[in-house]
Amino acid sequence: MAEADRAAEAILRYPVDSVTRPLTWLFVLGAGATALGQQAAFDRLPPEWLDARPPSARVAGAPGRMAVRDRECRPRPAADVRRRIIDLAVQEWAYFGFSVVDQTDDGEEPAGSGRRARRGWRRRGGNAESARVASSIAGYWAVTPNGAWILDAQNAIWREPGRETDRWRYAWSAAFVSWVMCESGLSATAQFQRAVAHHTYIDQAIRARDRGALRAAFAAFDAGERAIAPGDLLCTARRPAYRTLGERRPQMGEGARTHCDIVVKVDAAAARLFAIGGNVRGTVGLKAMPLERAAELRVVTPDTARGRPIFAHLQLADAYAFADVFDASPAVRALGCGRPTPSAAWRTAADLVAPGGLDCAQ
Repeated sequence: MAEADRAAEAILRYPVDSVTRPLTWLFVLGAGATALGQQAAFDRLPPEWLDARPPSARVAGAPGRMAVRDRECRPRPAADVRRRIIDLAVQEWAYFGFSVVDQTDDGEEPAGSGRRARRGWRRRGGNAESARVASSIAGYWAVTPNGAWILDAQNAIWREPGRETDRWRYAWSAAFVSWVMCESGLSATAQFQRAVAHHTYIDQAIRARDRGALRAAFAAFDAGERAIAPGDLLCTARRPAYRTLGERRPQMGEGARTHCDIVVKVDAAAARLFAIGGNVRGTVGLKAMPLERAAELRVVTPDTARGRPIFAHLQLADAYAFADVFDASPAVRALGCGRPTPSAAWRTAADLVAPGGLDCAQ
């Protein structure tokens, strides 16, 4: 317990005597209900709990003068990659304030919306929050081939009078995924092609599947074609609005507005999954998505999906699978196991992420 206590003290941004401030978890990860409250952001974990460089360490300077100083991606053992993908994504979700979007609601779509209704919550912090996370998002861009010029363009915006805390002009969701893959140990371009747009690594995964590229970390499949596991990527498209890989193949190499999220938990009992993505309503957010029950749990196919369907399931091509990797991730454990005499709010938070209880003795 002492080690867990120290980790909790390291990541809490507010004093020990104020832990009674209510936490916000809008979607109950174990039971599917909603709860209201206010959420404090978390600092990143110390290296003895999660050996990872924060994205902000890859850049230097204040907004308006920020510059990339480190683009290196260090290799890691293949056996560690899947677990690190989930651990890193969960930690960033915590750092950005636990934003949640529930896409499992069976309610009717709003009239004329063309998309399903979504419940959820996102952290709102205005200018102060934009300033707090600016260097982290810049660090995501830093690992991409074109990240430096995007940062230059953003610096030009920040230097304009009254715009020093403006949000990012360019969508940074692909940069977020690229950073997670870089920091997880997929250092070679042949393993994962980091990019400012998702379609680059989606196309790489399609080629890996079609041509048998042995070094590629991901292979692409249509939604529902394969069982899904934590560490996989799920991708949607807006323009063009692909529904299958077959629709993308003739346009490979061309630009497309796509988005991918990282699967972090599969809840077999409730037939749903949880995935974390960047730039989800302007933050790092977690989505709850429905699964179909077949011989194995598979992501909902375009024929049964409502709203924007998943057209690509990028399956992590390794032999290493872990049970309850989300519940056992360092950030979740520090949240749930971090206090010897937790307040009611802390006990509630632990119940949400692990309804059966966390084994804090590990």
